[in-house]
Amino acid sequence: MDRGPGTNPLGNAKIFSLIFAAMIAFLRGNYVFKTPTVVHMDVNGVGYEVHISLNTYSRIQHLEKGLLQIHHHIREDGQTLYGFFESPEKEMFIQLISVSGVGASTARMMLSSLKPEELARAIVQGNSKLLESIKGIGKKSAERIILELRDKVGKILPETNFSSLINNTLEQDALNALTALGIGRPVAEQALKRVLTAEPGSDKLEEVIKKVLKNL
Repeated sequence: MDRGPGTNPLGNAKIFSLIFAAMIAFLRGNYVFKTPTVVHMDVNGVGYEVHISLNTYSRIQHLEKGLLQIHHHIREDGQTLYGFFESPEKEMFIQLISVSGVGASTARMMLSSLKPEELARAIVQGNSKLLESIKGIGKKSAERIILELRDKVGKILPETNFSSLINNTLEQDALNALTALGIGRPVAEQALKRVLTAEPGSDKLEEVIKKVLKNL
C-alpha cells in the first residue's frame, strides 16, 4: 500500500514518543505495587511502571497514593519511567546522566546510596572517595562527576538542605549576597564558614563577602 510521499510511520511513531515523553512531568495516583526499585501506579485506571531509588522508596513505602516527579528516559532499545519523590532528586538524576559514562542505572544507584544533598556535598567538596564507595563508580568516573557538576549541583537543591548552620543575620545576608552573585549555595556556604571560622570577630558584611570571594 502506497502511503504517499513523505509518510514514514516509524518516524511518526518516534516523533509521537518524543512528544509524549516531554509531556510527562509527574504522575499522581495510587501505589498498587511497590518494591525498593519499582512501583506500579494506577493513574485514572492506567497502570504505569516507574523505576525508583531507595531514597524515594523510603518516602513512599507507607503511602497508598501520591505524586512522583517523572523523568521519561528514551533509548533506542526502549523507554523507562524514573520517578522521584521530590524535584531535587529528579534534578540531581538529570545532572548525573548528563555526565559522560553515567547511565540511568548508575545514577539511580548513586541516589540509592546517598541522599541528593549528600551527593551534592560530596561533589561540591570534591569528595571522590565517597563517590567511589558507590557500586559502579570508579576513580575516573568520580573525578569526572566532580569536574562536570561541581558548579551546577548547588543550584538544584533547596536552600534548607544547606542552611542549618547559618545562624545569624550577618551569615545569612552574606550567603544571600553570594548566591545572588551566581555562586552555588554549597560552595558559598563552605567558603563563608572558612572565613568566619578563621576570623570569628568579623562584623562588616562587605568585608566578609570580599574575603569569601578571595577564598573561592
